Amino acid sequence: MRQQRKTFQAIEVGDGGDGRWAAHARALWQDLEGLLTAEGRTSEGAERVRALFRAHMPELVPVLERLAGQLDRPGVEAFLTHAALRPFSPACTQIGRNGTLLRNYDFPPDQCEGTIVSSRFLRPVIGMQDMLWGLLDGMNDAGLAVSLTWGGRSVYGRGFAILIVVRYLLETCDTVDEAVDRLRSLPIAVPQNLTLVDPAKAVTVFVGPDMSPTMAPDACAANHQHLPVTDEQERAMRTQERLRAVRAAGADVAAMLKPPLYRSVDEQGSRTLYTACYRPVEGRVTYYWPGESWQQSFEDFIPRSRTVALGRAG
Repeated sequence: MRQQRKTFQAIEVGDGGDGRWAAHARALWQDLEGLLTAEGRTSEGAERVRALFRAHMPELVPVLERLAGQLDRPGVEAFLTHAALRPFSPACTQIGRNGTLLRNYDFPPDQCEGTIVSSRFLRPVIGMQDMLWGLLDGMNDAGLAVSLTWGGRSVYGRGFAILIVVRYLLETCDTVDEAVDRLRSLPIAVPQNLTLVDPAKAVTVFVGPDMSPTMAPDACAANHQHLPVTDEQERAMRTQERLRAVRAAGADVAAMLKPPLYRSVDEQGSRTLYTACYRPVEGRVTYYWPGESWQQSFEDFIPRSRTVALGRAG
């Protein structure tokens, strides 16, 4: 199979007010603004999602306003609420164990921002950014780490994209228990699974627009929740097979870089784009690809770019 290459970059953006975040966001805005829903483009819809954000994420309102002011584009404030975005469904696998959060992120390469961001919006946070300030996975300076997978159900409701929920939890919570409690009050637009790790605990929580947050049997997740998986879904996503594999392997990076956890291109063009291993107590994350790795930490965050091969895993 011909190898595809993707460039990831690491950037520091501080509190978002000095122009570094805006410079990065301006380069992405033309491609992203089309993801704003038709409702979000109306004045009534924009006000509705701003009100939703103010009601449920008040701590982040000053950050939202700061970033929107820096980018200064029509519709950007509604976009940044992440409550008026078209839904997306990444197929990922993740596990929390012994203070470690390990995950594979699977998605079409050209639809992943690929930006590792060190920020200080409310506190120090490092994570893989998407949709301008949302996070696919990340950790904070309190030793909390969070990552997401799609829940596998085609349900949609009013609420937030999971990316901003991960950001919010890391900005405002110190522990797994605090984050799980916070989840109970957040409306979520699409079924998602969150795995959370701190020094004392690791859990996976199922969330969605049609359910209250529900604890999974263990701190593992692929792309299904509490309902049975159809044969068709299993053939397409192999979600049960991946969950069995990660449970058997534990927090083993080598297993994540091999099938069935490491996924080559599927019918939708999705594939494993990176493996992330968070050790939040140490303030350290290492990103892996077959044959190479890249470490970042709170103590030694180095902005740079790196182009990696997305090949067939062995």
